[in-house]
Amino acid sequence: MAKPTTVFVCSDCGHKAARWQGKCPNCGEWNTLEEQRQVAGSSSLGAKTAAPVDLASINIEDRCRIVTGIGEFDDVVGGGVVPGSLVLLGGDPGIGKSTLALQLSMNVKNILYVSGEESVHQIKLRAARIRSDHELQVLSEIDLDAVLATIEARHPEIVVVDSIQTMYSEQSSGVAGGVAQVTNAVQKIMRLAKLLHISFIIIGHVTKEGYLAGPKTLEHMVDTVLYLEGERFASFRILRCVKNRFGTTNEVGVFEMQGQGLAEVKNPSQLFLDEEQLKASGNAITSVMEGSRALLLEIQALTSASNFGYPKRTTAGFDANRLQLLTAILSKRAGLNLSNQDIYINVVGGIKIDEPAADLAVALAIVSSLKDAVMANTVVVGELGLSGEVRFVPNLEKRIKEAQKLGFKRFICPKGKGNFKTGQIDVLPVKTLAEAIKLL
Repeated sequence: MAKPTTVFVCSDCGHKAARWQGKCPNCGEWNTLEEQRQVAGSSSLGAKTAAPVDLASINIEDRCRIVTGIGEFDDVVGGGVVPGSLVLLGGDPGIGKSTLALQLSMNVKNILYVSGEESVHQIKLRAARIRSDHELQVLSEIDLDAVLATIEARHPEIVVVDSIQTMYSEQSSGVAGGVAQVTNAVQKIMRLAKLLHISFIIIGHVTKEGYLAGPKTLEHMVDTVLYLEGERFASFRILRCVKNRFGTTNEVGVFEMQGQGLAEVKNPSQLFLDEEQLKASGNAITSVMEGSRALLLEIQALTSASNFGYPKRTTAGFDANRLQLLTAILSKRAGLNLSNQDIYINVVGGIKIDEPAADLAVALAIVSSLKDAVMANTVVVGELGLSGEVRFVPNLEKRIKEAQKLGFKRFICPKGKGNFKTGQIDVLPVKTLAEAIKLL
């Protein structure tokens, strides 16, 4: 018979130590190590056998996806929520996670909304603001065991848990929101979801670095991980899928925050562009890829004489380090004197651009502001190299079609191998930054 051993487990982070210590060496918390007895070298002798199932005998026709009625959400998860799946929804505080979950809940008939952060009266106030006619089963409870017992008794199709960090169980150690409690809660929810084919939409908090709070195993255990992104005080939100076992991760959904909640944006490029400002100097239109969707965004640049010895480089929605690199390329390869110019870059709509395909548009916007030149009816796409060359970017045909659909006349892009049917838009391929500046 195997000899039992004693280990000390931190109730906050789950770290295991061979002996007791006053301070956990992993998370630094005091008096969190608790003694637990484990049996080393245990075997499967005497355990009950499990019967495997022939995969060909499984009928999936009666397990259709559950359509929520919010088209942008359904497209991101692959056409609807899969029965028995776990969807984890994360985002910054105040970004609209609870609002999106509540709107989704009011579109599905057999759904249970579990909230550990709000009372039923507070949920009623938010629901009345979103829609006056609604029928929704709401449970305000933080006791995980009571919540699971209610779900087993009522057997809803979808359960929304807002949020997983508020759930607490007496059967697990640690405080609510700690690693031990969160892991235990997701394990029990996952077991119930697979057993009863109930879908769960779990809302999770994020840390100040922008990652989901709790153990990393939380993202491994669930089937789908969604992030709701955007500036808190801007109107647009992007729903991005980073993991999906039942579909692609190349889709994104765009929403606009309004007084009645989150509204779907079917043509986001039209809203991101300001028609009155397109003919001003310092403005450039670029096309970025959000998943498999091409979005046209307006980039504004402003240059002004610096009053100090070291010029400013300020950005909103664009990487500041990338701007320093582009400024150096403009100075070295294009011969522009920017050492005495403050440069300000702004991406309209509160969207953050991470794609290098916007390099050429930012560079031409700076040149446009410096020389007071106007780029009208022109979309600019291209990545800049340190030698001043314009490098090829993927999905060029999608970007051209989106620009043509919105009525733009010119499209400046890198020279590539593909031949595109341009129709009514004039495609101007360039090899270097100097060639692109001449087209201004």
